[in-house]
Amino acid sequence: MAQFTANATRLDPYKNFKFRVKWDGVYVAGVSKVSALRRTTEVVSHREGGSPSGSNKSPGRTEYEAITLERGKTHDPGFLAWANKVWNFSNAQAAADQRTQEVSLADFRKDIIIDVFNEAGQKVLSYQVFRAWVSEYQTVGELDANANAVLFETVKLENEGWIRDDNVTEPTEPTF
Repeated sequence: MAQFTANATRLDPYKNFKFRVKWDGVYVAGVSKVSALRRTTEVVSHREGGSPSGSNKSPGRTEYEAITLERGKTHDPGFLAWANKVWNFSNAQAAADQRTQEVSLADFRKDIIIDVFNEAGQKVLSYQVFRAWVSEYQTVGELDANANAVLFETVKLENEGWIRDDNVTEPTEPTF
């Protein structure tokens, strides 16, 4: 595991608005929101027979929460194509003839990367998310004729864990 060292000249925390998401080796266009990376470990309580009244606690099973990606709606079919690997309506309708399938078992899971950048555009943090797949897809957000807003599409990604990439170290920030 790499040793993280702090940049002695940087006093401000990183901002949450400079990031990019990558899958299949390519950055995904237009992602404007990523939900938190969160994991929860169950607590297993147990008591020793000779203990008067207290209990001991140890870690149990760890669960990783789903991650939601949101982006402005465009003609890019990336979100839809991935969601269709989990369940494809057109294929499900034609499945009766036994020549098609509803699910792509071969490649419905993807590893994704979430990169965070500083104000100078330098990568400062990177997280690898493992074996993600689309459990929920929203092709069009709420439509409102009285609104003045961007149309969004979202995917909810179930995953089997994430780690921080230790190879991404804090860069020396440029001066102008």
